[in-house]
Amino acid sequence: MKINLLVYGLLLLTGTFQACDQTINPLSPHADEATHRILVFSKTAGFRHASIPHGKAALLKLGREHQVKVDTTENAAYFVADSLQRYQAVIFLNTTLDVLNPEQQMAFENYIRNGGGFAGIHSASDTEYDWPWYTKLVGAQFESHPKVQQATVAVVDKDHPATKGLPARWERTDEWYNFKSLNPDVQVLAKLDESTYEGGKNGEHHPIAWFHSYDGGRAFYTGLGHTVESYSEPAFLEHIWGGIAYAMGKELE
Repeated sequence: MKINLLVYGLLLLTGTFQACDQTINPLSPHADEATHRILVFSKTAGFRHASIPHGKAALLKLGREHQVKVDTTENAAYFVADSLQRYQAVIFLNTTLDVLNPEQQMAFENYIRNGGGFAGIHSASDTEYDWPWYTKLVGAQFESHPKVQQATVAVVDKDHPATKGLPARWERTDEWYNFKSLNPDVQVLAKLDESTYEGGKNGEHHPIAWFHSYDGGRAFYTGLGHTVESYSEPAFLEHIWGGIAYAMGKELE
């Protein structure tokens, strides 16, 4: 595999690239390219969620449990072809606003077009408002939210790995997003029952988790995941890992 030595050198020098269980030298010719690997990206240019470190830790643990290598970074310079091709999926964990420049955006578009996977968690929809391709990929744009409160999530697709273990009516506490620019082509997994909380603005059709094939790749999004507590909640962790499994192109054990 052709490696962009300059980019990797900068990442290693700045210390912004982290690996799951060990220090992985990306320059090594003995790197195990056959191993399942995902990239967790959590750069923010706006609001920064206090739950980000907890989300990283949870995904690292899930990776160990499922024999998937998990790399984490907040350095957008990692979005080049030589880096992205190492991963079966890229997870945007509570990213906000403009996190990639035009060259990095193009590299990510090409990654998806070549069959890559994407999973967006919570404020991944509060990201890159001026990039129409990304809005369709993630499936919607954040519009507003009421206070953190309990609500009922109505699961409408029990066959997907992201929802097959969930109850039909899932009561939990989170920050519930209202959306704009919803992509009508996504396949909805779960909706919010706006009668069970205050501040919903999308009405009877208020999707909160979905998936779709998009531009050659696969995308999953969940609006859940604002709170620190989410990342120690077994049902939520099963939900996001199932979505990541879909994004990777297979249902993991």
